[in-house]
Amino acid sequence: MATWIIDPDHSVAAFRVRHMMVANVHGQFNKLSGSIQFEPPDMAHLSVEAQIDATGIYTGIQKRDDHLRSPDFFDVANYPNIVFKSSKAEAVSGNRGKLTGNLTMRGITRPVALDIEFFGPVKDPFDEGGISIGFNASATVNRKDYGIMWNAETESVVVAGWEVLISLEIEADRTVG
Repeated sequence: MATWIIDPDHSVAAFRVRHMMVANVHGQFNKLSGSIQFEPPDMAHLSVEAQIDATGIYTGIQKRDDHLRSPDFFDVANYPNIVFKSSKAEAVSGNRGKLTGNLTMRGITRPVALDIEFFGPVKDPFDEGGISIGFNASATVNRKDYGIMWNAETESVVVAGWEVLISLEIEADRTVG
């Protein structure tokens, strides 16, 4: 089984959550790391361990980003990392599959199932002998399941939705050896 290292320069974890139930707030984490055990295209034996540096959250508004880092949301002073560790993978159709595992945020671990799409492998034109693969993945989680309970109510409308769409775009490079 080949080992692939997540390329932090070409990977992103993004999220989308309802704002006042009329619009969406989009944000992302740009600091990802981890490894993938995978022999393309055999998705049934895919295994992933990944970590997101929650301190790097970015929505484009500094005041909101600071609030998201606070104990009201991610509490990055106490829980600087979000961790995913897969437990089961299954092929669905073609280059699509489902990856089940445990997602840990704020010290709380819950099962999550990601819909995944695989791309590659391709030769890296910038790294002689290098091979890269890519994955897109998505899941919806309820932030209350992870103890992220902050909310405000304005005229009976919650400010921040409970359901959060998580989407990942991952590029990984095969290790040599």
